[in-house]
Amino acid sequence: MGQVIIRNLDDSVVANLKRMAAREDKSLEQFLREVLAETALRERSGFIEFARGMRERCKPIDLDPTDLIREDRDR
Repeated sequence: MGQVIIRNLDDSVVANLKRMAAREDKSLEQFLREVLAETALRERSGFIEFARGMRERCKPIDLDPTDLIREDRDR
């Protein structure tokens, strides 16, 4: 498993995070682990939905490029 070290957090930010963790009866480390994992999954699922939408909008069409070139040339 990987590790992340975050330096130079404001003391007030750390205090707020500790309070949030305590409200859920969790250690700060466990609370942050869950928040980061949830955020990463949400971002991934958002990307997957975006990719599905792009795939739907970019479905192949049944046009022959040769016909398009001839049509353009004949104009």
